[in-house]
Amino acid sequence: MAGHSKWANIKHRKAREDAKRSKAFTKHLREITVAAKEGGGDPGGNPRLSLAIENAKKVNLPKDNIERAIKKGTGELNDGSAQYEEVTYEGYGPGGIAYFVEATSNNVNRTVSEIRHIFTRHGGNLGTDGSVSYLFEQKGSIKIDGNGGMDEDEFMLLAIEAGAEDVLFDDGLIEVITAREDLMQVARTLGESVEGIESAELVRIPMTEVAVDPETARTNLKMMDLFDDNDDVSNIFTNMKMDEETLKLAEE
Repeated sequence: MAGHSKWANIKHRKAREDAKRSKAFTKHLREITVAAKEGGGDPGGNPRLSLAIENAKKVNLPKDNIERAIKKGTGELNDGSAQYEEVTYEGYGPGGIAYFVEATSNNVNRTVSEIRHIFTRHGGNLGTDGSVSYLFEQKGSIKIDGNGGMDEDEFMLLAIEAGAEDVLFDDGLIEVITAREDLMQVARTLGESVEGIESAELVRIPMTEVAVDPETARTNLKMMDLFDDNDDVSNIFTNMKMDEETLKLAEE
């Protein structure tokens, strides 16, 4: 899980900076719209929508914007704009690194063209559905800034008692891993005792990882940044494994 943790934390810190930009709002609004479209506009009966709203509030997304996004998803508000749908893309990057990319798009032809271009620009290739998905399993991920107000051993015990499967500590950021179906419950339980919960989301964790040298890591990180900068892309998951030294050299 080392590769997942490293990229997840890099992405999370980048998201903190992105939260100051309108781009972060756009991605949260899309997630709220899709969640409401799929499961209805009542957060109490739609766990995905409830989670999307909570994450949107953490980046200070205005309440009016959230309500409009919900109404757009349920069909109560028709502003004439194209509807968003969820799409996923699978492929391989430099060094044979597997990629699973999640996106929300109002123009699938445009999105797939942009995704393919990013892959080919860096020597990778866009694959077919199912070509890499079997390499990942879906889990819940809760990010906490700092130490949650307690020491590591104390936090670990609390998280496991709350239903967590694993806890990862990395440079001032804690990531709690849960079973997919336990994400919301664990997040709520931790929220009663822990400070600094920043996000809770579903992620795809590689079942096996591929170790890379600094140059391969550097090229893949550049490609990940391009995916992350694409407005349609909501999440990028890879099976790249980096240790601290490799990451340091790759970022030079």
